[in-house]
Amino acid sequence: MQQRLHTLVSLVQDEPGVLTRVAGLFRRRGFNIESLSVGHCELPGLSRMTIVVEGDDASVDQVTKQLDKLINVVSVTDITRSDMVARELALIKVAARADDRSEIMQIVDIFRAKIVDVAVDSLIVEVTGGEDKIDSLLRLLLPFGVTEMARTGRTALTRGSTSSIKAQVNEKEELRDG
Repeated sequence: MQQRLHTLVSLVQDEPGVLTRVAGLFRRRGFNIESLSVGHCELPGLSRMTIVVEGDDASVDQVTKQLDKLINVVSVTDITRSDMVARELALIKVAARADDRSEIMQIVDIFRAKIVDVAVDSLIVEVTGGEDKIDSLLRLLLPFGVTEMARTGRTALTRGSTSSIKAQVNEKEELRDG
């Protein structure tokens, strides 16, 4: 079967140990997590995880079902084939001699990125967008000397109206309580 990147979105209870249990499930199934983004969501007491893994459809479907059975997982959805908005944030520290700064600033402007720190010998660039945009900017900055970089990994939401998350939460709570 064909391997591809899958984007899974999961709502989980905002409690200690949940991230460890989720990551452990992927480890046990032999998946390498390409990126993982976690933060509070619109519902109190819950966090949204965006997990990017590579695998064939059947294997990812199986791990998605197992993930959904974890006690602290409220819902999990593979949004790979959905119409979605996906973004990533990167901070890139670039070595910047005085005579290179204007060229670096022009490149940064083209990508609608921002310079968020200026030091004597470096600049820190902040860029948000798709992975391709960040990779392209990085390729152009590499000749100047990229000394450090931090990337958040993909975070994503499906476009338009979707089924109510609150309904999914209530349905799962009823199943557990019932």
